[in-house]
Order: sequence, then C-alpha cells, then structure tokens
Amino acid sequence: MEIESHRQLHMFFFPFMAQGHNIPFIDIAKLFASHGVKSTLITTSVNAPLFSKAIQSSKNLGFEIELLVIKFPTEEVGLPQGCESSNLATTIEMKEKFFKATFLLEPQIEQILDQHRPHCLVADSFFPWATDVAAKFGIPRLNFQGTGFFPSCASLTVILHQPHKKVESDSELFTIPNFPIEIKMTRTQIPRFFEKNSESIMTKLFKESRESEERSYGIIVNSFYELEPDFADHYSNVFGRKAWHIGPVSLCNKAAEDKTEIRGMEASLDEHECLNWLNSKKPNSVVYICFGSLTNFADVELLEIALGLEASGQEFIWVVKKEKKEKDEWLPEGFESRMEGKGLIIRGWAPQVLILEHQAIGAFVTHCGWNSILEGVSSGVPMITWPVSAEQFYNEKLVTDILRTGVAVGSKQWASFVEVKKEASVKREAIEKAVTLVMVGDAAEEMRSRARTLGEMAKRAVEEGGSSFSDLTALIEELRSLGA
Repeated sequence: MEIESHRQLHMFFFPFMAQGHNIPFIDIAKLFASHGVKSTLITTSVNAPLFSKAIQSSKNLGFEIELLVIKFPTEEVGLPQGCESSNLATTIEMKEKFFKATFLLEPQIEQILDQHRPHCLVADSFFPWATDVAAKFGIPRLNFQGTGFFPSCASLTVILHQPHKKVESDSELFTIPNFPIEIKMTRTQIPRFFEKNSESIMTKLFKESRESEERSYGIIVNSFYELEPDFADHYSNVFGRKAWHIGPVSLCNKAAEDKTEIRGMEASLDEHECLNWLNSKKPNSVVYICFGSLTNFADVELLEIALGLEASGQEFIWVVKKEKKEKDEWLPEGFESRMEGKGLIIRGWAPQVLILEHQAIGAFVTHCGWNSILEGVSSGVPMITWPVSAEQFYNEKLVTDILRTGVAVGSKQWASFVEVKKEASVKREAIEKAVTLVMVGDAAEEMRSRARTLGEMAKRAVEEGGSSFSDLTALIEELRSLGA
C-alpha cells in the first residue's frame, strides 16, 4: 500500500486560448512536472508550436511534460481560419463567437478524460463546463482564474453586495463592504459585465464560472501568501473557497531563453540588443512602459504618453503594438531623433521578464494585468498603474493602497479591450507627474525599498520551505491521497 500511495500523479492542464492565460498555465504545468508529476497540456494546433517550444527546457531536464492537441471549432462559429486565440478576436462580434466556440470544446475534453483518466484536471475558469465533465469520471477539477486573492475577493464582494448601485453618480466614491481593508472606488472602474441585468455572453460566462468554481475541488492561485495575506485568509474564511497559492509561477523559469521568446512571440528587437542598451544605463534610471497583449491605445493616447515621457526627462523603454511606418502620426514631430540614446521603442512584443529584472529599470508603467503585476513584484520594481479593463482597477488598488509600491497615473474609466477611444483618458501632465514621482520624487526611495523587499519575499516563497513551495507540495500530496 505504501508503494501505491506514492505512484506517479498524472495531471491535465487546460488553459484558455489567450496569451495572458497560456503563459502562467505553461509555467504551472512545468512547476508540477518539476515536482515529479506527469503533466499534459491541452491546446489547439495553432497554439501548439509555442507550447512545444516552451516546455522543451523541462523535457531536456527529464521532467515528464507532454502536449495534447485538440481542434478549435473556428468554422462552426464563423471565425476566420487560424483564429485560435482570444488575442486575434479583435471586434466585439469576434469575441462573442470566440467564447461560443470554447463551449463547443466540451465533447473533445470529455473524450480525452474518458480515454486517459488523469488524476486531476486543472482548467481555466473560462471553461465553466469543465467541472461537470471531470465529475462524470470522478476526476477532481481545479480551477485557475489567473488573478490574485485581492482582486478575486473584491470582485466577488462587489457582485454580492452591489455597492456601486448605492451611490448617486459615476464619480462618487463607494467603499467595498465587509472587506479586511478600506478600499474606495467609483462606478466607472467596475467591469460592465458584472451588471446583473446585462445579457452579454461575458456576463453569462462569468456567472457560470462563479457557480462552477463553487462546485470545483478548489482553486490554484498564481500568488504568494506574503503578498496579500489578509485576502488569502478572507478568500478561504469568508467565501469558503479551498485555494492553494503556488506563485509567482514565472519564477520557475531560470534560463534566459525561458524568459524571452517562448513566453509569447519572438521579440521585435533582439533581446541582446535590448540588454546591451540597458547595460549602458545607470541603476534605476530607466522607465519601462508596457500595456500587455490585449490593450489597444488610440493614437491620441499614444501621443500623450510620448509627450509625457519627454517632459519627464527620464530614460525609457516603451513597448507599442504598432508597426513602423514612414510617418507615425501618433509620434510627435522629431520625437525619435530627440530621444535617440535616451528612449527605446520596441514594436510588438518585448522580453518583459528579462527587462524588468535588469538593474537599470527604475519603474514599470503597467496596465495592471495580474501577470504583469506579479512580474513587477518579483523583480522588485515600483509601478505606475494605468488600468484599462478586466479586474485591473482592483489590481491597481493592491499596488497603490495596500502594498504602497506604486502610484496611479489617474485612469478612471473601465473599457472593454475592443473599444477605441476618441480622446486621451490620461493627459501628458499626469504621465509626467507620475513618472517623476516614482523616479526622482521624495517618496521614490521608500517606494523602491518596499518593492525590493517584496521581490525578495516572492523569491523566497517559491524556494524549498517557502509558502508557495509548501502549498504546492501539500496540494500534490492531497491529490495523491485521493488517488490512493
């Protein structure tokens, strides 16, 4: 019996098809594999090459990690061929079709579970049907929702108590009720798909995800206890959720190549060129600006960023999702020549983890996506917060109000990823002020010191004996005991 209880676990990992979901999921599968678990990632044919590349280093180390490819039903819902990532669905209509397509994956997953009978299925929260499919075969389903304890608690509390309905205007502050710490927000910062009377597919999906989460075996959280202890406890004690924090999962990547092109697409600028540029700069002297894989800023907003950066006088690396044209309308006249040697514009995708870890980086202007927040925290870098969508306004409050490792640029209006703004929501003066405050202001050194301490805590959490290492070990043992 002793031998039987230590037989090898086999776990399946099923991420939602979007860059911000794939990246942590691949890291999670690699993490479990490094602890002796046989790990199988499920993805579609278009995403498969990225996954294969990303898991190669783990396979080279002798860890058991495999890929299983399924067909994505683009034709059935009227999506263009190859549109197998949410990042490629660029209109509201395409997004709706994409989410409809994900529900059509259920029969394939059922067939796979029936055939392989793994000990556990870790499925993205965007697949609410996965809990019931796994239950058909007596397989525990673990939920992964891609955010931390604080935003999850804030989101659930706002849905439950609807405090934003009790204020008289969009700009009036309300306090999130029954919360460990006082957090104030406005109605315009709350995701629209949380509205109970909304009929959108996103509202339906989030409702089903919450219900599915309650029925699942538990939740895997990409966070560490020391980052948000009050909210890790609140999540378990108040909402009764069984959860394991195993992050920051990006720290499982030790080799440089695991931190560069395999975390997304190939960089538009050679990482050596980028690092050589940073090597020529003084410690904490460069601002890094990146708004993630989904955020699209209008030309008017990009112009304000350029002018705000120039006015701040700080050196910078700025990632923009625009191809180089003969004349870039969004750039001020002569901007690139004036900024030569002082500013580096990277178009498309950048090796973010490598950049943030560099000693020259003194601040991170971020959209507050959870992956970016954790990567900033792990690197010990203070942040300038510019939330746009999803749960990002909650994440901002964690950074500015609780951790006090950053300042808000002043973004006030939640917007969907596909909305195109006609005017700039944040002006150049606000950008200049925030950048100056974090880089050279009176509070800059205190902020930087707190950020460094958090970075050290993050690294300790994933090492043997750390809080995340211990939670991961406990989860593996618990799953083993279920299958004994």
